[in-house]
Amino acid sequence: MSQKTPAPTAPDPTPHAEGVSNDEFRAAMARLAAGVCLITAHETPLTADGPRGEDVGMTATAFLSVSLDPPLVLVSLREGSRMDDLLAEQPLWAVSVLADHQVQIAGRFAMKNRISDRLLFADLPYVRGEASGAPLLTGALATLECRTENRVAAGDHTLVVGRVLTAGLPSPDSPPLTYFRGKYRHLGR
Repeated sequence: MSQKTPAPTAPDPTPHAEGVSNDEFRAAMARLAAGVCLITAHETPLTADGPRGEDVGMTATAFLSVSLDPPLVLVSLREGSRMDDLLAEQPLWAVSVLADHQVQIAGRFAMKNRISDRLLFADLPYVRGEASGAPLLTGALATLECRTENRVAAGDHTLVVGRVLTAGLPSPDSPPLTYFRGKYRHLGR
């Protein structure tokens, strides 16, 4: 009499000590609609001769306003990511709040395991921020230049609080790009 080996089953989501699994938490948070931003920084501060080093960018949906007085914002960065490592050394960075027509930019800078950002910026219309030296997208809903005030380790992420140094509205009347249930969305669609 031969015994059949049971067919492999999908792994059970293992709950944390608090009782929620990664899958349950991810599914719940996917129901929170978020704006989409491009976080940028330049590897080295600007010199009198212009920028030196490389521009770095990443798509972020975990970005929010913290305070009006003083003007503070917060971005959540994956611990050990290129942007996390860069902002640990370089205190100046920028944010471009993406419009719905910039969905390809969001996807481009959300790619994992890319070697260089140089090609990602190659055909993008941007201006270089006067305070940060970082790229600011010309078609964005809003742009901010920031200086890091505080970094807080939070699980597998770093929360970076930045003081807003400049704010602009390059294309304020465009509809926003949002992220909901794991996809980029257009408001009202």
